[in-house]
Amino acid sequence: MSDVTTASLPPLVAPSSTMGLLSVFKRSYLLRLLVQREIAARYEQSFLGFLWSYINPLTQFFIYWYIMGVVMGAHNTIDNYPVHVFSGLVVVHFFTETFGAGTRSIVRNKSLVQKMPLPAEMFPVAAMLVSLWHVLPQMAILLIVCILSGWHPDLGTLIGGTLAFAILMVLGTALALIFSVANVFWRDFGSLVGILTNFVRFGCTMIYSYDMLAQHAGSLKWLVLGNPIAVACLLFQRAFWALSTTDPATTLKTQFPPHLYHQGVIALGASIVVLLIAQWFFTKFEARIPEQI
Repeated sequence: MSDVTTASLPPLVAPSSTMGLLSVFKRSYLLRLLVQREIAARYEQSFLGFLWSYINPLTQFFIYWYIMGVVMGAHNTIDNYPVHVFSGLVVVHFFTETFGAGTRSIVRNKSLVQKMPLPAEMFPVAAMLVSLWHVLPQMAILLIVCILSGWHPDLGTLIGGTLAFAILMVLGTALALIFSVANVFWRDFGSLVGILTNFVRFGCTMIYSYDMLAQHAGSLKWLVLGNPIAVACLLFQRAFWALSTTDPATTLKTQFPPHLYHQGVIALGASIVVLLIAQWFFTKFEARIPEQI
């Protein structure tokens, strides 16, 4: 009798079926409420509140700028080094926050997962949107510094910036989907994210230039250029840093790989493939989430 009763109960998490992420955006109202809830919870009982969105990236910027720029002398070899670092930091910070928060999202919201019939993909997606919200203060700082540095945007600014964020949003969501469901079964994945994000920080041209990479990596530089996050970083630096240097034409010619936009499109295509695989993986294990969480 108990077996029949248990079998007849509806699942606590609404299965994605073939809808996948589409089921999340069809519930845009719930997604918006979840994003607002996550933002409010982050600054609950905080004296400075939303100002932490400025303080955290600025603190990281000054650390990288002082250690790499002043102590190690990178500002002598990279023109307008502060903007170079900060434009890369925006990319890295957005991806690592999406990846980390997305991985923890289902476990952190286990009460909602168990009580409400929501597609579980909603939690990693909400984590990505919260991270995107926190990019706004960083973008405000970056734009102000670029303008003060003599920045003159062009069409490449729009293309590069848009393509960079598209890559990061798609790939960040894909990895968050995979790791969030894996973290339900094995909490080790939450710790593994911290290790992987260290490679992300140093695998992008944030604290060093592409020219330095080309000189030291030689034929192995494809390992970095084959990384969609590194390509997104270069696209973003092309959009902001390159056009704020003293000689933008020379910077564009020497500090970026040829056919950067083509590589960006390839990186976006690869990220979409990873997202499709992530959706398949997530759907495969989604029905087991309530009993494991």
